[in-house]
Amino acid sequence: MPSARLANELRSSVRFPIRLPLEIVHGERQHDAETKNISATGVLFSMEQGLEIGSSIAFKMNMPGGVLGSPNDVIVNCTGRVVRCSNEHDDRVDVAAVIEEYSFDRS
Repeated sequence: MPSARLANELRSSVRFPIRLPLEIVHGERQHDAETKNISATGVLFSMEQGLEIGSSIAFKMNMPGGVLGSPNDVIVNCTGRVVRCSNEHDDRVDVAAVIEEYSFDRS
């Protein structure tokens, strides 16, 4: 598949397979989700319903300190944009988002 090969070539960041709960804010609504993998530039998460491609989202991740080399957990506040949705597994939808901005809150 040429498109799959192109997508793999465009991925320039290492992905870390980590499962963390997320609260996604999309417009006026909040959605519960769970990460599947995270990189410096994006996140893949699963949720009960998909989001419109191109839509803006905000989300918070509570990153374990050990993952980041910090003595305490770190809350990462992110804004991003949905770039892909796929419904290949069960009743959940995988959503990929580009992280456009982030900031850290240290506990």
